[in-house]
Amino acid sequence: MKLGYTIIYVPSVASSLQFFGQAFGLEQKFLHESGDYGELKTGETTLAFASHALGAMNFPQGHVHASDSKQPLGMEIALVTEDVHHAHRSALDHGAAELSAPATKPWGQTVSYVRAPDGTLVELCTPIGA
Repeated sequence: MKLGYTIIYVPSVASSLQFFGQAFGLEQKFLHESGDYGELKTGETTLAFASHALGAMNFPQGHVHASDSKQPLGMEIALVTEDVHHAHRSALDHGAAELSAPATKPWGQTVSYVRAPDGTLVELCTPIGA
């Protein structure tokens, strides 16, 4: 078994793909013609977005919309970069909200947190041991 996808339910798949592309330079891999599902090229594990409408079909009892929550959900995606400061600034320039400015952790890793316009909690970090 291996982790194949992280799928985030969002108000607008196209807008999320656009934000992650513009802010972090991630290339779009796929967008279904319905606009309800899309993927980014992110390495071995695919980062994907699905519409809340698709979520309603998948989860008839409902699901939490990160975009409507005042606080970030208790889960995040982490994007690894050599330049956290640049990635953090780019995220803010493209509409993300700052949760924590870049800081060096006791183990030497530089980490920051932003919240994407779709509500996704994003950690920006250097590789561990960098």
